Amino acid sequence: MGVLRPSVIALLVVALHSLTTAQQPASAAPKREPALDVTSMDRSVDPCVDFFQYSCGGWIKANPIPPDQSSWNTYSKMHDENLGRLRGILEAAEAPDATRSAAAQKIGDYYSSCMDEKAIEAKGAEPLKPELEQIAKLGSKAQLADVAAVMVDDNVLFRFDSTQDFRDATQVIAEADQGGLGLPDRDYYLKEDAKSVELRKAYVVHVQKMFELLGDPAETAAAEAQTVMRVETALAKGSMTRVERREPKNLDHKMTSGDLEKITPDFQWQGYFAKVGLPSLASLNVASPGFFKVLNEELAKENLADWKIYLRWHLVHVDAPFLSSAFLNENFAFYGKTLRGQQELQPRWKRCTQGVDGDLGEALGRVYVEKYFSPEAKQEALKMVKEIDVAMERDITSLPWMSAATKQQALVKLHGMANKIGYPDKWRDYSKLDIERGDELGNVERSRKFEFDRQLAKIGKPVDRGEWDMTPPTVNAYYNPQMNDINFPAGVLQPPAFDPQSDAAPNYGDTGGTIGHELTHGFDDEGRQFDAQGNLRDWWTEEDGKEFVKRASCISDQYSTYTIIDDIKINGKLTLGEDVADLGGLILAYMAWKDDTKGENLQPVDDLTPEQRFFVGYGQSWCGETRDETKRLRATVDPHSPEKYRTNGVVSNMPEFQEAFHCKAGAPMVNQNRCRVW
Repeated sequence: MGVLRPSVIALLVVALHSLTTAQQPASAAPKREPALDVTSMDRSVDPCVDFFQYSCGGWIKANPIPPDQSSWNTYSKMHDENLGRLRGILEAAEAPDATRSAAAQKIGDYYSSCMDEKAIEAKGAEPLKPELEQIAKLGSKAQLADVAAVMVDDNVLFRFDSTQDFRDATQVIAEADQGGLGLPDRDYYLKEDAKSVELRKAYVVHVQKMFELLGDPAETAAAEAQTVMRVETALAKGSMTRVERREPKNLDHKMTSGDLEKITPDFQWQGYFAKVGLPSLASLNVASPGFFKVLNEELAKENLADWKIYLRWHLVHVDAPFLSSAFLNENFAFYGKTLRGQQELQPRWKRCTQGVDGDLGEALGRVYVEKYFSPEAKQEALKMVKEIDVAMERDITSLPWMSAATKQQALVKLHGMANKIGYPDKWRDYSKLDIERGDELGNVERSRKFEFDRQLAKIGKPVDRGEWDMTPPTVNAYYNPQMNDINFPAGVLQPPAFDPQSDAAPNYGDTGGTIGHELTHGFDDEGRQFDAQGNLRDWWTEEDGKEFVKRASCISDQYSTYTIIDDIKINGKLTLGEDVADLGGLILAYMAWKDDTKGENLQPVDDLTPEQRFFVGYGQSWCGETRDETKRLRATVDPHSPEKYRTNGVVSNMPEFQEAFHCKAGAPMVNQNRCRVW
């Protein structure tokens, strides 16, 4: 699907890299876990010393990271259980039946094609032949634009998509952005520490092996891998850092197509635009102009033969997961084992289920919602959202550091925020997407092209504010500042994160904290720069802006002291938005819970007071562990802090926590210099 700018979409949890090996039957129902599980705690630990371990010690002991996982936590476990539910839906749709609906036919045939390992194995690299021949026939560098227009989801040279106009959020415009890399981030090419150097060497070896699988002699493949590394390193040097991309103004560069041609004269933009169906494109946003200047330098410097090598690499790289086992296993060896520490490849049925969700997610999600997300659950979630909205309004109104003028604008934005729960009001139409049974890679490629064309078809048209950027089964949530909406897919509104059968305290601590988190994103260091309509506009007084920065810096400084692994500390500037949202979200959830239960005679349960149950509910939402390799990866690319600090960092700033657990001043979970923005 089309990707929102990583700088302006805030996700609740980091993308789940892999899934469990447990291959229980699709019909097996997972054990229902309560919103608060006392067996997941470790009461031998002092909650005032390490609240994460106190809340999660039992869970971590009982839930070791499965071999095919890079990390394992409450959300990845929910995601894994959801895959079992989706598997049941897909296996029912897979059986050829004249009575199948058109949607069932597409999701069933897609899944069946992906599961047909024998057919995929027999084809080997044959599915790549048409594209490889096209690359081989390139007669000049001017024709690179033609190939780039065909390899639309291969991250070739740059990224091209549609997006909301920063300055007029009612309209959709085209956008060109940096890209073209095979490693997860620009920093992997540029950092000189021993681990980064080691990973670059491993990457070059991997690229060489992939060229050998394409039939190139070892000596040739080794030279080709060095060419890929040289080209990608140059592109990395021209790319903005993730911290730079967290500043929306750094990504706002609306210009004419002629202006872009002046920046990159050696790329045939008019031919590219015509080939992708935009022959009369007048203007677009160029998110990273500096990158395109560097790209032009590389286009001029590198010869055609080397660009063909680069294109062949990106073709096999992006398609390897859908090819025969030789390609699949080599791809996993580097991106799974080396980069993330996974010991095993996840089973095919899980990979195929995720593929259907990624490419036909609303067709699959429609059936999922009917089976697993009741109207009552939707209303219960909406009730909690509205209560937390009220808490946010009260919080804004009472802020001592914000002027009346800025408060008024903040309330306008809050009241304009849309709350989207469970699934879209209008389901996506896949009728023009051709899915052919037995054609695995073809289905993937046609799905990419379908989504690419769908995104470009929006250009020049009003924004569809009813659209979702996650599928209904997704175990995640997000806030989009340009839409000014918070989105909670049905998949995340399931036990144990959200359990209508539970007492209120842990529900508000867990899902309430999530809701507050997403709402707070509208007012974090990025979100606060957008107005109620989603326009990039400064609605703060100068003094209030300074006050915000001062308070946010307190949080950034706090988290920058936490160590992730070895001597690698959290990049507090990268994680600032998520850290602000975690803290503000839990404060709002606590306020909403207190209002919801006002006048009730709440009693302890399992030797935990109601206040303690609220905080343990929050703590258990982050139970989990991460492999060392993935910790290093996340330190570079993930705007979220590790789960331990998403727990301890937050509660240490809340006097309500100190009171609930009777923590003494000076205890590790009592921050002496408490931070608070919202």
